[in-house]
Amino acid sequence: MPQSLRLTYLFDPLCGWCYGAAPAMAALASAADVTLDLMPTGLFSGAGARPMDDGFAAYAWANDQRIARLTGQVFSNLYRRNVLANRVQMFDSGPATLALTAARDSGVADELAALKAIQIARYVDGRDIADLTVLAETLSQLGLEDAAAQVTTPDSALIDLTRNRTARASALLRSVHANGVPTLVLENPDGSRSLVPSAALYANPETLVTRLKAA
Repeated sequence: MPQSLRLTYLFDPLCGWCYGAAPAMAALASAADVTLDLMPTGLFSGAGARPMDDGFAAYAWANDQRIARLTGQVFSNLYRRNVLANRVQMFDSGPATLALTAARDSGVADELAALKAIQIARYVDGRDIADLTVLAETLSQLGLEDAAAQVTTPDSALIDLTRNRTARASALLRSVHANGVPTLVLENPDGSRSLVPSAALYANPETLVTRLKAA
């Protein structure tokens, strides 16, 4: 019988390295005998949010170019001009995390599709994914109309659910002694957890599942 894998993906929608890991996550989500759970950590929300200034923009762009060379993911000039050069937009993943939690009502597959669309909106289309209107439009384009409506006017239930999710994710991140995101956690048959080496998230996605099952 094929070995089944249970994996938890800890991430933040504003993390460039998480965007770089998107092909690996897509491969895992589509593989047979793999259960993938998504847990946004809220790393860049709340106290982790900040204004975009020249120094941080330069650091982000240099890092983005490393990710692009390693993974082939696109970081466009629209993103550089409209996002990194914008001194009004906040670097705040709270709204996007809220949108992902709304999408989660439709299942993990829809949340992963929403994450991909939100990442493309930022890194390719140069849109402000801290803007609830942009997020609602992005969800609507995926056919997630209920989630889009929730994001347009977030209620206390959605806000509380988002806080609870990020709190659980942050606790798991600490418990496995991970240094940051993206982090992929493997649940072992004995109930223990182990970290998937980060390099595996940027290798060939087609062989990732095979390597994990053989480990």
